Amino acid sequence: MPHHSNHPYIKRAVRTATVGVLAAAVIGGGVSWGLSASNTDAAPANLGQHGGAARLDGDQSDTIKALINPAKAKNVILLIGDGMGDSEITSARDYEYGAAGRLPGIDALPLTGQYTTYSLKKGTTQPDYVPDSAATGTAWSTGTKSYDNAVSVDTYGVPQTSLLELAKANGLKTGVVTTSEIQDATPAVQLAHISQRSCYGPVKTSTTCASEALENGGLGSITEQMLNTRPDVTLGGGAATFNEVAKAGQYKNQTLLAQAQTRGYQLVNDKDGLAAVTKADQDAPLLGLFHAGNMDVRWKEIPATNGGADLPAARCQVNPTRNLGQPTLGAMTEKAISLLDNDKGFFLQVEGASIDKKDHSADACGQIGETIDLDEAVQEALKFAEEQGNTSVFVTADHAHTSQIVDGNTPGLSVNLLTNEGSELKISYGTAPIGGSQQHTGSQLRVAGYGPRAANVIGLTDQTDLFFTMRDALGLKTVANPVVAPQIVTGPQHTSVAEGGSATFGVTTDESVATYQWQLKKAGAANFTDLTGETSDILTLAGLAATDNGSEVRVVVTNKVGTTTSAAARVTVTLENDGRLAASSVPAVVGATRVGSTLTGSAGVWNRSDVAFTYSWLRNGKAISGAVKSTYKITAADAGATLSLRVQATKAGFKTGTALSLSTAKVAKVTPKITAAVAKKSLAVTVSYSGLTSVTGTVSVFDGKTVVKTGVHLVKGKATVSLASLKKGKHNLRVAFFGNEQLNSGSKNLTVRIK
Repeated sequence: MPHHSNHPYIKRAVRTATVGVLAAAVIGGGVSWGLSASNTDAAPANLGQHGGAARLDGDQSDTIKALINPAKAKNVILLIGDGMGDSEITSARDYEYGAAGRLPGIDALPLTGQYTTYSLKKGTTQPDYVPDSAATGTAWSTGTKSYDNAVSVDTYGVPQTSLLELAKANGLKTGVVTTSEIQDATPAVQLAHISQRSCYGPVKTSTTCASEALENGGLGSITEQMLNTRPDVTLGGGAATFNEVAKAGQYKNQTLLAQAQTRGYQLVNDKDGLAAVTKADQDAPLLGLFHAGNMDVRWKEIPATNGGADLPAARCQVNPTRNLGQPTLGAMTEKAISLLDNDKGFFLQVEGASIDKKDHSADACGQIGETIDLDEAVQEALKFAEEQGNTSVFVTADHAHTSQIVDGNTPGLSVNLLTNEGSELKISYGTAPIGGSQQHTGSQLRVAGYGPRAANVIGLTDQTDLFFTMRDALGLKTVANPVVAPQIVTGPQHTSVAEGGSATFGVTTDESVATYQWQLKKAGAANFTDLTGETSDILTLAGLAATDNGSEVRVVVTNKVGTTTSAAARVTVTLENDGRLAASSVPAVVGATRVGSTLTGSAGVWNRSDVAFTYSWLRNGKAISGAVKSTYKITAADAGATLSLRVQATKAGFKTGTALSLSTAKVAKVTPKITAAVAKKSLAVTVSYSGLTSVTGTVSVFDGKTVVKTGVHLVKGKATVSLASLKKGKHNLRVAFFGNEQLNSGSKNLTVRIK
């Protein structure tokens, strides 16, 4: 939401400036009397008069000087628009706020510059002028240039410490938020180290990144590494990969979702679940998976075509298939900030991912809508930063992209949009034929900042400079020369094993030069005692007996500065001969909760291996006939109902075990009943559902492709839409309803005659 500034230095109107050799754009792209001000106020009354389009208000030297803050930052928030070059920013501004307006978030950052983004050719130091998201993300997350597809490894494949890992090692809370799959390149560069960005889970990693697979002694897939990195908050899509099964390690034969549950992650899959979370930390980190793949985009596609710039200008429309239970990027950002805010500080990376994805598919409306989506997230970050006074915010992109604002038809694809100020906006895509994937481009990018050390983005820098700017702003200490006691990045985890089996525990720290001493406290004992000879970063307890049940282990890590002791991990020993099958981690349900969507269930974690599972989906607690697979497609019969999953486990020689999912899926109600009638050049619209007395949402009316009125709010299920703009005669209207919360959208066609 727009947020007016009380900052003493940002009340006068300022804009981009270039100063001598610095060539530095030092004040963001528009009039700025606050970090995010009303755009209706920003638009000049008469662009044609002398000075009517000017954004400056007098000399800005003192204002700029006052904005340069060399202090340390307590928190850093980095926001990335994937593929968001200058053209993508400009087209979003033009469409939504007008040529003389400004994006209230992106354009409000006061200190701006440009940075270079080239990558390297693999195994060399030769420049590759057009990079991908993995190489560019590696640059800002580690300070090291690398090759396309590389995730936080250098050009020779050596892992590089990420800023998130460094922040965590220094005692800060950390988070990653994205609208893509959380395994995608931009979030992955903070969470994992792997040679190929496509190695999301164990299946792909075993073939494409075989030497890095867990079963071959590697760090594992991106998802497995993410669970080990253990940020306090991780939000995005990518739930499908969590159905894959680990092939090695402590959690072998468990799904990655079950592993997350076992390791104490809080799992949520919709905006209501996210809103209910009140705390996220290393004891119970938050993992929000809001889509099987990439999250739904805001606006519906108007395809770019050959000759599209000559077609009548069209308006972008709300994406009717967007899951209403999915949180927005702004909401995820606001929630992440609130959960990470603490006395020691935090680092948060936020990505608007589908600017790039829609640019690839020559989808101007999708691309613009996702830029607006990111802008809302930037506003949330700036609001927090301005209120706190000790937070740095940086906004940039990973690489440039294809889209260009043009004056007419081009040899490539193009589309003609009608902006909010009534002008035509023609956008061209010329690096791939229709149906192909438009290419990245190699131009420099805007990088903007606010808060402590933000002045370091001014001028022409490189993408790797941003790593050092953020690291130094937070005052992070590198792990090579420790000045504080060692920080435990990932400690030993609770584990459950069968009688006679083995339990393995591990620890990772912020440095390699450290010593370890494992300790054990037997069940019922008062104190921990050292385990003789257990002085590596791995501990294996073999031949566990019933008397070991409830024992705890921990590790003491020491460097030349001091000592840190991990949290204790509990050992649960299940008896092999008691003939009982039981779930130690119950089944889970993941997926969008709308009619036509598919839910995916996990079997949970059980006290035996090689167990056969039988699935049964329940509607309001009763079994659904024929719904006996691990996946279930939601039907109209489920509308308004609560779905859950029951799993039965069987194994020869054991009693059958049964477990119910704790997570449930509340399915959206059925399509609404819409009635509309004309009365005195107005359209009276009523929206109703069976069993609901007051429906909320908005109504929009279209005359063919022409917008009559959009965003009219319902009051107690009713709205009145003016038809005064319609000419006399017959009109074929479409009334579209967009429901709040669990209400499905719907539409109604009708023919009216205006007299």
